[in-house]
Amino acid sequence: MAKKPHEQTNRKVVADNRKARFNYEIIDTVEAGLELTGTEVKSLRAGKSMIAESYATEQGGEIYLINSFIPEYLQGNRFNHEPKRPRRLLLHKKEISKLLGAVQKDGMTLVPLKLYFNDRGWAKLELAVARGKKLHDKRETEKKRDWEREKGRLLREKG
Repeated sequence: MAKKPHEQTNRKVVADNRKARFNYEIIDTVEAGLELTGTEVKSLRAGKSMIAESYATEQGGEIYLINSFIPEYLQGNRFNHEPKRPRRLLLHKKEISKLLGAVQKDGMTLVPLKLYFNDRGWAKLELAVARGKKLHDKRETEKKRDWEREKGRLLREKG
């Protein structure tokens, strides 16, 4: 689908959506930039943000990150930002059309996985095209995880 995010050496992960891999089957990932204000960037650099309850949606031909929480910057005074405002994702037109095609045609959803600073110091969002898991799929994932944990424990004991 779209290009995979490059493996970077010194990513500073600000927010991680750990439940996304449990609740969704990840089909493809895309790296997107974020349109942020100055106080949002400063607040992110302080390491405070939450994307666990957020999602991405289309509005007017653009893709926006909805319900992500970036707290107000403490020294921001009157120029501070709104903590839960919609934030535009910076993607190429081809990437937008591919993502929207997958969402509209296949019934997928756009889920943020990680919010981080790349090597150049720019805030990036790892966005996934995902399909929601059913309850039995979640149970299967949990069984696999428990088995891997038990297998590792047994190998350490025998080792």
